[in-house]
Amino acid sequence: MNILAIGAHPDDIELQCAGTLAKYARRGDRVTIAVATNGDKGNFDTEPAELAAIREREFRASCETLGAVPVWMGYPDELLDNTLANRLAFVDLIRSVDPDVIFTHGPNDYHPDHRYTHQLVWDAISLAGVARVQTSLPATTRQSALYWIDNLGGIGFHPTELVDITDSIAIKKTALAEHASQTRIFAELLAVDLLDVVETVGKFRGYQAGCRYAEGFVKAEAWYRGLAARVLP
Repeated sequence: MNILAIGAHPDDIELQCAGTLAKYARRGDRVTIAVATNGDKGNFDTEPAELAAIREREFRASCETLGAVPVWMGYPDELLDNTLANRLAFVDLIRSVDPDVIFTHGPNDYHPDHRYTHQLVWDAISLAGVARVQTSLPATTRQSALYWIDNLGGIGFHPTELVDITDSIAIKKTALAEHASQTRIFAELLAVDLLDVVETVGKFRGYQAGCRYAEGFVKAEAWYRGLAARVLP
């Protein structure tokens, strides 16, 4: 299968669904991870242009760890918006992968970049299959299943499906650790250990799933998004 995960910032996907993506990659599926913004405003002690370059390097290293294809969209951090031009760029992103499954943020996430990424994906996914919506790439050949990923810390998120990541929690943490600029700044400014966050949330979701570690998802229930079989690994 073709799998596409779309996050707002360079470490979002690793935090929320890297264990699941690693399972897809391990079984031979083609996994693509796209990041909407360049994360250039994420650290108070690094100039934006320098930080954007650092975060792109970290992102690409993380994708290599997971066995995923990286897509760097490069929008300015903190300033993503749901414009027509951006929506069509997301249409082309989806068309470039022709995915069976898409993962992205849910509508109630805490950060505006997350919520606008959600809306851009939600608005672009149906357009991607319409041949008369002409962009630089041809229309997709299938209807994609769409899943919302967990919120940071699991706050206000109630999964409808869970994936056992007991055998991939280690690679999830290794991939997240590649984002050293962010694990450092969270520790210094907020006294938050992001590796402990994924450990703790993974255990909590594991209790819900009946395994040691899990990741939770909500399937988008909408016309043309129905499934007769489970597509999560």
